[in-house]
Amino acid sequence: MTTQEILKKLVAFPVLGGENNLEIIHWIKSYIESFGVTTTLVPNEDNTKASLHCRIGPSVDGGVILSGHTDVVPVKGQPWETNPFELIEKEDGNLYARGSCDMKGYLSCCLATLPEMVKADLKTPIYFAFTYDEEIGCLGVASLIEDIKKTYSETPKYAIIGEASMLQPIIGQKSIHIIDIIVNGSQGHSSRIKQEVSAVHEAAKIVIWAEEKMNSLIDFGSTDERFTPPHSSLHVGTINGGIAPNIIANKTTLSLDIRCLPQDSAETIYEELKNYCKQREKEQQPVFSGFKIDVTENHPIVHALNTSEDSDAIDLIGRITGNYNWTTVSYASEAGYFSKAGYESIICGPGSIKQAHRANEFISKDQLQKGTEMIQSLVKLLETTF
Repeated sequence: MTTQEILKKLVAFPVLGGENNLEIIHWIKSYIESFGVTTTLVPNEDNTKASLHCRIGPSVDGGVILSGHTDVVPVKGQPWETNPFELIEKEDGNLYARGSCDMKGYLSCCLATLPEMVKADLKTPIYFAFTYDEEIGCLGVASLIEDIKKTYSETPKYAIIGEASMLQPIIGQKSIHIIDIIVNGSQGHSSRIKQEVSAVHEAAKIVIWAEEKMNSLIDFGSTDERFTPPHSSLHVGTINGGIAPNIIANKTTLSLDIRCLPQDSAETIYEELKNYCKQREKEQQPVFSGFKIDVTENHPIVHALNTSEDSDAIDLIGRITGNYNWTTVSYASEAGYFSKAGYESIICGPGSIKQAHRANEFISKDQLQKGTEMIQSLVKLLETTF
């Protein structure tokens, strides 16, 4: 199958983050095993989802992991001009479908090159590592990495995470942590605002706390000009509370998005937030004994990526793409997990991140071809004593 034919097949699986991905992962498994390669599935606790890994080549140290996710973001409410789960080729040279760019295009490049990998005289192995639930917090990657470490006696050296980057190497990303907060206040007539505890007013204080915390990090000098913006960000994206202007709100919900530079600690900010909320409870419970602020993680912290500018991974990408000019991004991916596990990790994949998560998502045929050529070049490189 060509890369485009495989992409057409993969985008037809409408697997959103959080949903059962067994149909697509078993199709990938069958495809890989048709070339005589043994695969391993890493299921979740209730066996409704699974990640997959395999090795092509010898059992020696120094191999390269090619990693991507099988899930996509929703399409509901977006103004799609075509069926989002059917690959549509238009005269502009682009291939339209949900996941075409993020990131089934990269998976297709890997799978289309598999026949060449199997035939090659690889001196260093290549691994596939495909996950579930990346789009809702990178929930499948930790168990996948753990299973890779247990399965293979050798140790891979590199991990290439194929998020859309126009094949430019990315060595840094911020962490992301999303916090859900429920403020439980009292209710009553708005004229009694000093005798009650308004959940809306208390939620507003949390918003102010978040903005002041962000500004304090900037004022302290915790910046990195490689990123845009060059500081950690705290942002309240949703807030909902109250039923009428003249009724004191007894409940308000809000969500806080925290994106940290590699040198800042999302764990520390989370603890400081919880301590602030406990302080507010202590101050307001004499007014209303039932006042409470529940602070929970929407998903665990997605680790930052901070690969060294001297990493051999940059040279590896340069040799297979011709592009040695690295950059950084403010979005999150699974790359930080591979880095934390000890692999020299880098983001590099076909397509533009500008197309991700939007209506009429596409990848150009040119980028899909160049992504395939990148993997083909990797195969040729690993036939040498790289």
